[in-house]
Formats: sequence, C-alpha cells, structure tokens
Amino acid sequence: MDIQHLVDHLEDLIDEGRHVPFSKFTLIDEERALEVIDQMRISVPEQIEKAARLINQRDRLLAQANEEASRMVELAQERSQELTQRDAIVQTAQNRASNIIDQARNEAQQIRADADDYVLNVLKELEGQLIRNLTVVRNGITKIMEQREASETRLQALYEQATSEIEAATHEIVKAGVEAEVKATAPANAETNAD
Repeated sequence: MDIQHLVDHLEDLIDEGRHVPFSKFTLIDEERALEVIDQMRISVPEQIEKAARLINQRDRLLAQANEEASRMVELAQERSQELTQRDAIVQTAQNRASNIIDQARNEAQQIRADADDYVLNVLKELEGQLIRNLTVVRNGITKIMEQREASETRLQALYEQATSEIEAATHEIVKAGVEAEVKATAPANAETNAD
C-alpha cells in the first residue's frame, strides 16, 4: 500500500477520534492506529525497493550510455582511419575524427550526468517523504502515549476521590449508628437509674 495513503489514513483516524473536553488530547482507536503503523512498516521497504529499482534503472541507462559512447568512439575511429587513408585530406580527417570522438565523449558524460541527477532527485524526494512519514508516525506514537498517561492519571484521581467519599460515607454511617445506639440506651439507663 502507498505510504502516503497510510499517512492520510492515520490522519483520518486522529481526526475521527473523540476530543477530550478542556484539553488538547484526542482519544483514538489504539488497535486501528497500531494496524496503520504496522502497514507503514511493511510499506517502507516497498519504497526502498522502488529506490533500488530506480538505481538499477540508472545503472542500465549508464550501461546504455557507455555502450553508445563506445559505439560512437568505434565509429569515429573507423571513420578516422578511412579519412586518414586519403592523402589529400589527412589533416582535415584527423581534426574531424578528433571532434567526433570528443563529441561522443561529451554526450556520454552528459547522459551519465543526467541519469545521476535524475536518480539523485528521486532518492532525495523519497528521503524527504520517508522523513515526513517517520515524523507523523513518531508524533502519533507520542500522542497515544500522552493520552494513555492522561487516562491513567484521570482514573487514579477518580479512584482516590471515590475511596475518599466511601470512607467519609462510612464514617457518617458509623457515627449515625453510634448516636442512635446512645439515644436508644439513654432512656433505658434513665429508667434503670430511677428504679
């Protein structure tokens, strides 16, 4: 799957998440986010394989350029030999052959330079895309970890508050029970003392 599509999918997942009121946090489906990240891990090697194919293509272009340059040099040398066999135009033929050889070498160098520039540009673009994707993934992981920590903190605070309220309610119940018992035994004690 295309890495850019996976990044878009991860962004959609974050956009679909529920925003926690009064905070910058968003709750997202962790399982779906981890699935997208796993797919990214699979997709990145595909991008690297694509780069390798481009390098192979560059090598083929260089091989073709070298072959073409060699053929042109051979043609130039053959032409040069033909021209040098003619006495009347020996000097002209040598100059012309030299120019043809130089031109062939220049064209071969230009083909090599163009192929290198093309591959270099593609690899730089791929590198930039991979860095952007890695940043998105790292940000997503950080966000999920922050949300997880915030959720645990909120749960701990709720647990402590509930425990405190239960203790207070228990204290009030015990206190009310003791007071009721004291009131119930007070009239009985008063009657006993009167007797």
